[in-house]
Amino acid sequence: MTSTPPRVLGFWAAVSLVMGNMIGSGVFLLPASLAAYRGLSLVGWAISAGGAVMLALVFARLSRLMPATGGPYAYTRAAFGEVPGFLVAWGYWLSTVATLAALAVAFVGYLDPFVPALVRTPWAAAALAITVVWMLIGVNVIGVALAGRVQILTTALKILPLAIVGLGGLFFFEPAAFALPANDAPIGGQVVSAVTLTLWAFLGLECATIPAGSVRDPERTIPRATVVGTVLAAVVYIVSTVGVMSLVAPDQLAASTAPFADGARHLLGEAGARFVALGAAISCFGALNGWVLVAGQVPMAAATDGLFPRVFGRLSSRGTPNHGMVVAGVLSTAVILMNYSRGLVELFTFIILLATLSTLVPYVFCSLAVWLMPGQPRPSGWAALVSALAFVFALFAIYGAGADTVLFGFLLLLAGLPLYIWVKGTARIAP
Repeated sequence: MTSTPPRVLGFWAAVSLVMGNMIGSGVFLLPASLAAYRGLSLVGWAISAGGAVMLALVFARLSRLMPATGGPYAYTRAAFGEVPGFLVAWGYWLSTVATLAALAVAFVGYLDPFVPALVRTPWAAAALAITVVWMLIGVNVIGVALAGRVQILTTALKILPLAIVGLGGLFFFEPAAFALPANDAPIGGQVVSAVTLTLWAFLGLECATIPAGSVRDPERTIPRATVVGTVLAAVVYIVSTVGVMSLVAPDQLAASTAPFADGARHLLGEAGARFVALGAAISCFGALNGWVLVAGQVPMAAATDGLFPRVFGRLSSRGTPNHGMVVAGVLSTAVILMNYSRGLVELFTFIILLATLSTLVPYVFCSLAVWLMPGQPRPSGWAALVSALAFVFALFAIYGAGADTVLFGFLLLLAGLPLYIWVKGTARIAP
């Protein structure tokens, strides 16, 4: 066993981890959800992007002050202590388990144009989803370097269909598609709804901070990759949304189950629609690869600090935290199997609900952690303003999740406390 992972991830691998984990399955459906808001959807994107950049700047500052494996967990523990650190690690790790299951299910769903009989048969779809989870666990077990190369490739491939539809749509830009919505609802309320829809597309912006122990020159690489990845993802989101809304009529777009495929059909015919479906599947595949990597790194950091069972901190001869990834794989497999009788859309919605709040709570802690980092001066001026704006944005994101999600997520966080007590109790009686 080795105690220190090799530093094999460079700048573009870190950028790909940020973009790849953010650009998953949801962005391919968002234009349909945003169609009712028309031009206000761009206001929603702008506000969400601004909030995401504030959070990215917070994580960039934290990663310079403390380039530690575990990212949000490590910063929360350093600033607020062991119990909040444990809760963030526990909740974040559970969110990765749910995310693995959700992305695997979404990946299978986007294969419908190619193998409809398989996708529409629940047990076969579940088997394929489970297979792709374990295939990517195998990639990550082989080594972080291979996982990084897969992430770079799949990120490039997933951006391609979004860019084609987005840039192609700009040549057919239709101002009428962005007129204010023709309804009596207050403009402010519609903007809030649009922001709530778009902010989910930025979850995962912190991912470059998590495998810090495997990143080359982390003090420089992680801050740059976090900000660059977030800004580039925002540009992709906004350009692609403008493009597809220019190509597809508002009424048709609102009813679409595959808006980018419909946009590509206007540009390139039926072959274009199938190309976008393939791109969406690759997008899910790449995001799944990135979240598998995260699923091993967070519990490893917590185990190293004595807050998770020690087995999660053991590394393979290749320097990979196999145990965390394997346990996450087992749990995500169980989630898929327990719910495989549901339709794919219903299953995806149910699973992603489990992941939402546990991904957002760390943003609240980390936006304020910059004020309490040991041995570091308190932020002032621009840094203090960024921290305050990031905190407000994180609270708004939790509010936008809805009461049911907040309640369920809170109970899920508290359910981890017995594990904390057991781990700490075991450590006290250990020889």
